[in-house]
Amino acid sequence: MQQQHRVIVLGAGYSGAIAAGRLAKRLRREDVAITLVNAEPDFVERVRMHQLAAGQELAPRPFGEMFAGTGVALKYAKVTGVDADRATVAVVGEAGAEELAYDTLVYALGSGWNSRGVPGADEHAHEIAGRPGALRLRERLAALDAGQSVVVVGGGLTGLEAATEFAEARPDLGIALAVRGELADWLSPKGRRHVRKVVDGLGITVHEHSDVTGVAADHVTTADGATLPAAVTVWTAGFAVHPIAQATTLETTATGRIVVDATMRSVSHPDVYAIGDAALAMGPGDKPLRMSCASGVPTAWQAADAVAARLTGTKPPKTPLRYFNQCVSLGRREGLIQYVTADDRAVRAALTGRLAAVYKELVCKGAAWGVAHPTLGMPARRRPVVRREPRPAPVAGAPAPAAERA
Repeated sequence: MQQQHRVIVLGAGYSGAIAAGRLAKRLRREDVAITLVNAEPDFVERVRMHQLAAGQELAPRPFGEMFAGTGVALKYAKVTGVDADRATVAVVGEAGAEELAYDTLVYALGSGWNSRGVPGADEHAHEIAGRPGALRLRERLAALDAGQSVVVVGGGLTGLEAATEFAEARPDLGIALAVRGELADWLSPKGRRHVRKVVDGLGITVHEHSDVTGVAADHVTTADGATLPAAVTVWTAGFAVHPIAQATTLETTATGRIVVDATMRSVSHPDVYAIGDAALAMGPGDKPLRMSCASGVPTAWQAADAVAARLTGTKPPKTPLRYFNQCVSLGRREGLIQYVTADDRAVRAALTGRLAAVYKELVCKGAAWGVAHPTLGMPARRRPVVRREPRPAPVAGAPAPAAERA
């Protein structure tokens, strides 16, 4: 009897969860066994971690409910390694250490915070790249007395959202934002003016041209020798991908992102696809897509459709990998929608104020809905898998020919 083709999806963030559900919609259960591996049993709305840290409650989203009836098998375990030549994944879960074999792997382990090697950051700074870090920060902020200082390091989208959320939730604290350049300098003039207006209205102190070079328990230091008091330091100055890929024979960048082609397929191992923050995917203008939900979702669509097409003997479709806008929440009552070119450069047009806040909230809810309903919204086009001869046993260090791999 012909065995099912084994598809393993590593990571159930926005990209991984959407890819698993889309594959379930495209392929027949009798042909393909899809396993989604994730350390936690609930979906984490990463774009809301600043809200969680500020004390807001987020509705639980159990994967068991999301994927009920889809045919996707859930494996709650931590990924500890990938052997791309043997086509296996090492995990540790309730049953202990295991090795899972795959025919096709979708790598979506994402990213975490990046301290950039700044002295003291790992020991003293808080991060909001995931739920554990956001919950620790939530507890720490709740324990602060009125008048104590909080410094948010990093003036990108995450830093802006965190600083404004904290200032709105705790107007009794001294919230400061340390940015390397000028405040919101990547936005259009209209966008910059609105951010400045909201930040000033919330009483946030902005330290521009302040490159933080050290973090202590009660302050941060900058490259020009300044000392900024900080009962709590929140680090939002960049993200780093999970280190597992770089420890494999997969072709990766110097920062550990997996190099993929236009269908999100590894350029070195054709049975591996990478999506979301873990992938170095090229967008318009031959520019790498930035780490974001806006990049992760379309890469998940592209990979899932390409896997399904290759397994069923059809031509892989091409999902447009481009940007339309950048959505920024500035607390619960204010927001900014910065419209951008396809390659993510700001244009003059921007939506601001309460309407922008509503728009951003709808985007967040829409992204979560897409994960919670992974097999809805698409026509049922399940196709039979094109059967191939069993591949020979792999030789360590020598990937099988592309024609024999999905």
